[in-house]
Amino acid sequence: MLYSLGLVASGFIGTELFSIFLHRYIFHGLLWGIHKSHHEPRQGTFEENDLFSLFFASISIALIALGFFEPAYRAALFVGLGISVYGAIYFVVHDLMAHKRYFPLKASNPILAGLVKAHRRHHQRIDQEGQGPWGLFLYRYDLHHGRAMHRASHERR
Repeated sequence: MLYSLGLVASGFIGTELFSIFLHRYIFHGLLWGIHKSHHEPRQGTFEENDLFSLFFASISIALIALGFFEPAYRAALFVGLGISVYGAIYFVVHDLMAHKRYFPLKASNPILAGLVKAHRRHHQRIDQEGQGPWGLFLYRYDLHHGRAMHRASHERR
């Protein structure tokens, strides 16, 4: 059980670490032609950048299926689940809270509000150079949680 949870955590953490590199050097580099749709005003429900979500979902599904149907590769199932959990949380924080897509949610929790604030900082520049933070969960918390945590603590009173 602990081994399986460790693999799920590894899939989650590995996805964030890989995403930081991918976002900074590939999305804002070689694949900017697709990713720039995410930094421009959206026309309609979907944007070209959503193709990346489909790509990562297919990796997760493939790993889960491999681990489910091939007992020798059982670890792949749990790594795939970790990637899937990352994708689900990413969707809620990034799409619903930060970008207010589909059915917008408010980030009233101080930690979620800090994640949203950090991501919005990334969107202050819309050119290919961009600016950090490049990940969704790993960033300098001290720069993005001061006011959010202070404001949230006062709203609870």
